[in-house]
Amino acid sequence: MPFTLATWNINSIRLRQALVQRLLREETPDILCLQECKCPVELIPLEGFQALGYRHIVARGQKGYNGVAILSKLPLADVGGHDFADLGHARHVAARLENGVTIHNFYVPAGGDIPDRTQNEKFGQKLDYLAQMRDHFRADLPERAILVGDLNIAPREDDVWDHKALLKIVSHTPIEVDHLGQVMEAGRWQDVTRNDIPTGRLYSWWSYRSPDWDAADKGRRLDHIWATPDIAGAAHGSRILRPVRGWDQPSDHVPVLASFDL
Repeated sequence: MPFTLATWNINSIRLRQALVQRLLREETPDILCLQECKCPVELIPLEGFQALGYRHIVARGQKGYNGVAILSKLPLADVGGHDFADLGHARHVAARLENGVTIHNFYVPAGGDIPDRTQNEKFGQKLDYLAQMRDHFRADLPERAILVGDLNIAPREDDVWDHKALLKIVSHTPIEVDHLGQVMEAGRWQDVTRNDIPTGRLYSWWSYRSPDWDAADKGRRLDHIWATPDIAGAAHGSRILRPVRGWDQPSDHVPVLASFDL
């Protein structure tokens, strides 16, 4: 069963529902995983998505913050969500396709501005969240699984605009990269995007603070698609849709896509 999957931190699904609909019309992914939906599940504007063929949804939401959703043309079964680090946040949901593939959709905490847990509680929460993700996948080794989402870490030197300049900036610090690497190792996850595009700078996020994000191009690859080794070889066609950052009233993230022949 071949399918194309996209992941996108939408930064408010209600505010940007027209952008989601545009993406669904233009790219027609079979599955779209969204993060930072910022609303309860019952307030997700489903009608416009359903009209485009996305009649299946698995989601976790909360008012004004966080929130993750999986929209799909293909039937989905809700297989749960975990409150890693016991934050009480809607940051993870999982769904299973009829072919047995499980999709994990994550929104990892951003971690604040100071990369020191003694000075910044949010940074400690981020590290704890990643540590519990690691422990979860060690205890329950995933098979036939895909992990996507805004992981809020750019792990490689060519995943940021300036490696040395960002070593002390949250999202690219060595301790965060190490924690993310432990999550990857625990689940034997493979980075689908980098398997397809092994070299060169890749970004999926550009700050709102930049007066001209395109010209400055100070991006980071914070959004990821991973797969377990039993299906990673079936992945191909990875893309990051940079032009979406220039749409009207955009999210600061852009969609990341990959296709799977399963």
